[in-house]
Amino acid sequence: MDDKQYARYCQQLLVEFANTTEKRLEHLPEGDSLKELGARFKALAEGNGDLYADGPTLVSRLFTTYPDFAPAFPRDLLWFFGGECLHYMPDEEIAAYQKLDDMRLAAAGRGETLNMREAKASLMGLQ
Repeated sequence: MDDKQYARYCQQLLVEFANTTEKRLEHLPEGDSLKELGARFKALAEGNGDLYADGPTLVSRLFTTYPDFAPAFPRDLLWFFGGECLHYMPDEEIAAYQKLDDMRLAAAGRGETLNMREAKASLMGLQ
């Protein structure tokens, strides 16, 4: 999986998160700050905004303002956004994602596509 494929994979995760979040928050009244945050994630997933500038800001807002809602956010995207988002990951998880990234790059170097979901499950002992 090369960098472009990886970016598409992460974009798809963001779209899935945004769609699920939108459904979960549809009962909230207009003007609710959590609903507004969900709408900002949806807009970002649709390509409105700067993914690399706005994404980490939205993630930080989610994790600091709505920590009970944060577990719904894909861990893969914390790694993808990096920087401040890595503060929401324990060191062991960061090490696992570094190994996963190394596996992805090695596969790309061989002209292969790494199935990220399978590799992550195998690496993190989820299979």
